[in-house]
Amino acid sequence: MTIMNNEGGRYAANIVQDASGGPAMAADFKPIYDAFAQRVAWIDGKVCPGAFQMNTAWYSAVPDRDPIFVEHVHDDCDELIGFFGSDPANPSDLGGQIEFTIGGEAHLLTKSSIIFAPAGVPHNPMRILQVDRPIFHFSVITKKSYDTDIYR
Repeated sequence: MTIMNNEGGRYAANIVQDASGGPAMAADFKPIYDAFAQRVAWIDGKVCPGAFQMNTAWYSAVPDRDPIFVEHVHDDCDELIGFFGSDPANPSDLGGQIEFTIGGEAHLLTKSSIIFAPAGVPHNPMRILQVDRPIFHFSVITKKSYDTDIYR
């Protein structure tokens, strides 16, 4: 077996190590996002042909805008949404508070969580209420691109 440096080989393009993919953020939203979050990586069918969509980011502050993301629905795919605390001694502690709405129900998250939003179920708004330690966020949809415009 040859160890590659992600620059060659048959599957190097399948290893994504940056956040250059994803939909463009509205010009007035990008500075708001950059003040509370840092995207780690984005993969979808445009970045890596055949891949489904996944977004990852660190949340490190309470955003100036509340709520930060508005309600939307994916009629044609499911979504997983995760929030994880960064304390290795207590990984279930979120290290903050996030209010997440799904199906019209607002839930206060204080523990590391994965949310399953089935196709057709409205989710968000999302409110980041408190950040004591960085919170790792991810979202995954089961199709090749993220078509909903929440980055506005």
